[in-house]
Amino acid sequence: MDKVAVRTKMDESSLERLLGLDNSKIGFYAEVKQKIHELEAANLGLRRKSSEFQAMFDSISDGVIVYDCNGMVQHRNHVCQKYFPQETIHGCSCRELFHPEHAADCPDCPVERALAGERVEVSIISPSSEGKARYFDVTATPIEDNRGEQNRVLLFLRDVTEKRLQELQLMQAEKLSSIGVLAAGVAHEINNPLSSVAGYAEALLRRFSEEHSLAKDQRFEDFPKYLQVIVRESYRCKGIIDSLLSFSRKSDGSVSNIKINDVVIEVLKLVRYKSRYEKVEIKTHLQSDLPDVVGDPNGLRQVCMNLLLNAHQAINETGIVEISTSMSEQSMVLLEIKDTGCGISKSAIDQIWDPFFTTKDVGKGLGLGLAVTYNIVKRLGGDIRVESQLGKGSKFSVRMPSCQK
Repeated sequence: MDKVAVRTKMDESSLERLLGLDNSKIGFYAEVKQKIHELEAANLGLRRKSSEFQAMFDSISDGVIVYDCNGMVQHRNHVCQKYFPQETIHGCSCRELFHPEHAADCPDCPVERALAGERVEVSIISPSSEGKARYFDVTATPIEDNRGEQNRVLLFLRDVTEKRLQELQLMQAEKLSSIGVLAAGVAHEINNPLSSVAGYAEALLRRFSEEHSLAKDQRFEDFPKYLQVIVRESYRCKGIIDSLLSFSRKSDGSVSNIKINDVVIEVLKLVRYKSRYEKVEIKTHLQSDLPDVVGDPNGLRQVCMNLLLNAHQAINETGIVEISTSMSEQSMVLLEIKDTGCGISKSAIDQIWDPFFTTKDVGKGLGLGLAVTYNIVKRLGGDIRVESQLGKGSKFSVRMPSCQK
C-alpha cells in the first residue's frame, strides 16, 4: 500500500532555515542594496539641485566668484570667464586678479579682507584686450562655515565702464560749458580794447593823409603801411570775437529766414585757425543764388561747427575738408561737409547719432556733438545723412527746407 503524503506544519524558524533567510549575509546585502538606492536618489537630487544652482549662477548679469578659505577660486560664472578668462580659472589665487604685482598677501585685497570677516566694497580699473580701461565695482562678502572657523568669500564684479565714462563725459561737458561762458566774457572784454586799437590806427592814417609834411618825412615812410596792417588785423580779430560771441549766445528757439552761406562763412572764421595749425586744407563751393532757409541761427551755427570740428578731428595729420552748398530736390537747401579722414566702420555708423557714443579716445570726445546736431536738424524740419568708408573719409549731408517765396 502506497504511503499517503502527509503535510506537516512547519514553524517559522524552520521555514527561514529552509529558505536560507537565517543567513545574516543576505540580510546585509538587502540592506546595502536599499542604501544604494537611497544614495542614488540623493545623488540625483543633488545633481538636479546643482544644475539649478549653476543655471541661477550663470543667469546673474554680474561676474560672480566663490573663493575658498585659502583665497583660491572654487566657482565662477560665465561673466567672469568673459572679462577675466585666465585670472578666474578654478584654483587660481585672488592675487591673479587683484594684486598680481604683489607676491605676498596684500592688505588692500578685497578677498583677503573678506576672509578676515569684513564686507568690502571697492572699485577697480582693469585694461581690456583692446587696451582700453574697464571699470568694475567689487563687492566681497564672507561666507562662514557651520562652525564659524573658516570663511569663504562670495565676490560680485559689476562692469560700470559705460556709467563711469558717462559721468566723466558729463563732467567734461560741464567743464566745457563753464569755459564757454568764461570765453564769451573774455571775448567781450577783448573787443573793447581792440576797437580802441583800430580807432587810433585809423586816426593816425587820416592824419598822415591830411598832413602832407608827415607823408613826405622819410622817417615815417613805412608808417601808413604798418597802420593799415594794424587796422586790418584788428578788424579781423573783432570779426572772430563777434562770431565767438554769436556762437556762445544762448538760443531763444525762435526761427527766421537765414542765408546758409553766411552761417558757413561765419563759422569758418572760427575754425580756420585750426586748419592752419593742423595742416588741414579747407575747400569751399558755395552756390551764390541759394534761397534762405527757415531755422534758428544759433542752432545752425552749432550744426556747422559740430560737423566741421568732427571733420577736422577725423584727419590725423594732413587732409582736406570740402564744404559745399547747393539746391537739392524738393526745394531743399543742401549743405555737405566731406573729409578725407579715418572714416566710420559699418558696425558704428548706426550708433553715431546716439548720445555719448564716440569712437574717440577718452577725453577727446564727448559723444554729444552728432546727437545734438541730429536733434537740431530734425527740430528745424530738415534731415541729415552720412556716407562713410573706413580709411577713406566721411560725408555728412544736411538738407534744410527753403523759404517759400
